[in-house]
Amino acid sequence: MRQPIVATILILTAVTLCAGIGLAQQPQLPALKPPPPAPIKPYPAVAVTPPAALDDPGFVAFRKQLRDAAEHKDRAALAKLVVAQGFFWMQDKDLADKHKPGIANLTSAVALDAPDGGGWRVLAAFADDPSAAEVPQQKGVFCAPADPAVDPKEIETLAKETGTDPFEWAYPTKAGAEVHAAAQPSSPVIDKLGMTLVRVLSDTIQPENPSEPFFVHIAMPSGKTGFVNSQSLSPLAGEQICYVKGAGGWKITGIIGGATQ
Repeated sequence: MRQPIVATILILTAVTLCAGIGLAQQPQLPALKPPPPAPIKPYPAVAVTPPAALDDPGFVAFRKQLRDAAEHKDRAALAKLVVAQGFFWMQDKDLADKHKPGIANLTSAVALDAPDGGGWRVLAAFADDPSAAEVPQQKGVFCAPADPAVDPKEIETLAKETGTDPFEWAYPTKAGAEVHAAAQPSSPVIDKLGMTLVRVLSDTIQPENPSEPFFVHIAMPSGKTGFVNSQSLSPLAGEQICYVKGAGGWKITGIIGGATQ
């Protein structure tokens, strides 16, 4: 896709230069548009079962506190929900500064100080996810979103046939999620999703206003494309937030993924 864009820029630059040397009286060339993206080829439908919610009343109450703190951008309230020490921030290695309190490391891990408030939206999205699963290697540590049930061999075959990686796939949180013709809730519903993986297309754009609905551009197994409300989808692979339950209740103890340094 880069070549058509570069060609357009070069042509428009040439027109501008000609105008500057006295050829402005010539008719202007019509604006060129890059060709539409190639259609998505159909791919095998891979069945998926969403993870179950973590059935713990304390966890439900904790998630509500986290959601409230994120909505109000209340750093003091958030700090009470994070472990004081021992916070981890895993990418290719643990990036957490063990000399800093947990809230300082969480702030860095989710870019909480970003001017656009994106870090707070990340925390709000994590708070909305009811699933969490215990990490086998870390007893007592629960990370969310939990992994769905899906055949790993089918995923491997799907990746090879489509030339994609797990980060390009998502799954519906429940059957029947509406697929719209455009990234607007009022646009026509053109299909509904079953419980299979869907491909997330790279031209998905998050709205500048966080209060606006965020629609994800997806391709269904048939190759048909459309837009689905982001709240109806979960990523197959992506960032996770991790919690631990202690004497004082649930607290955030780490991030897997997070902001780049």
